[in-house]
Amino acid sequence: MFGIFADQISTPVSAMQIAQALQQMEAYIAKFPNDLLEGLRIGQAAIAGFHTAPVNKVIITGLGGSGIGGRILENAVSQSCKVPILFLQDYTLPAWVDHDTLLIAVSYSGNTEETLSALAEAEARKPQVVCITAGGEMERVARENHYNIIVIPSGQPPRTSLGWNSVQQFFALHAYGLIDNRFKSDFTAAADLLHREKGAIVTQAEEIALALRNTIPIIYCEAGIEAVAVRLRQQINENGKMLCWHHVLPEMNHNELVGWAGAKNGHSVLFLKTSFDNPRTSNRVELTRSLVKTHTEIIVDLIAKGQSRIEQIYYLIHLGDWISYALAELEGIDPIDISVIDRFKSALAKS
Repeated sequence: MFGIFADQISTPVSAMQIAQALQQMEAYIAKFPNDLLEGLRIGQAAIAGFHTAPVNKVIITGLGGSGIGGRILENAVSQSCKVPILFLQDYTLPAWVDHDTLLIAVSYSGNTEETLSALAEAEARKPQVVCITAGGEMERVARENHYNIIVIPSGQPPRTSLGWNSVQQFFALHAYGLIDNRFKSDFTAAADLLHREKGAIVTQAEEIALALRNTIPIIYCEAGIEAVAVRLRQQINENGKMLCWHHVLPEMNHNELVGWAGAKNGHSVLFLKTSFDNPRTSNRVELTRSLVKTHTEIIVDLIAKGQSRIEQIYYLIHLGDWISYALAELEGIDPIDISVIDRFKSALAKS
């Protein structure tokens, strides 16, 4: 059964198909700032019809391009949210999920196996539920059980829906009184920033992609913005068809730093930085740089722009998306193709 993966990771396509796929992905990334603004309009209208009750904890479940928004949310509001937030990427809910829990379930297709499994468990646990989806089985389940639901536009690869789905998760917390409404002006400012900086961002992304070409990128950042590193890793994986990994500081200094002693040629390093980084962690970054530069000459700083935490997080996300696109363009590959995942899901359904 698993021999279907032995021959190839991506499906062979013509030069014309690759050109069309590159053009389509470019359009998806370019409209990301507008998606943030549209997401604000969608969320504002949706929560007007919510039914809510007090909660004392939050769990967010989602996978891949649908799930990354939950990580971003947790990073963005960790210093302001009134209750703990846990991010789940599995089939089974923790034992503590109960009526006082807010469960945010995110699946762009509405058919993500793991997320639907967790949502099914919720029927017995009776948490407060918000479903964020473009349709599919999740929409059916949400409407059948009278869950709060936010429906976002369909028809794109899940990873390109981030501008819509991530904003909705902020609205979900706001509807339950867990964060104030300042995120709305922050997202508006973020969209404006990305529009203004588009030319500079694209140029920088192209230069960085040239540096990363034919390497294995390693992404480092402060733990408080790990979601940005995860997003960049996922985009390089899917759009660029490249392996890479990430780690966070200060944890990286307690283990992976030693691993650099055995480093071989072919690695590049990306440091993600914001003005909100802890000063001690910033010191660690510079000391880490001095050690890894003896093993690689390719070290790149991605420095966030913007005033608020949301602005800076989404600036780095957008820059990272353009880097992943530029890598695909350099190699002349289809950035949209994820046929190996489709084949994997098909095989899993038969197992």
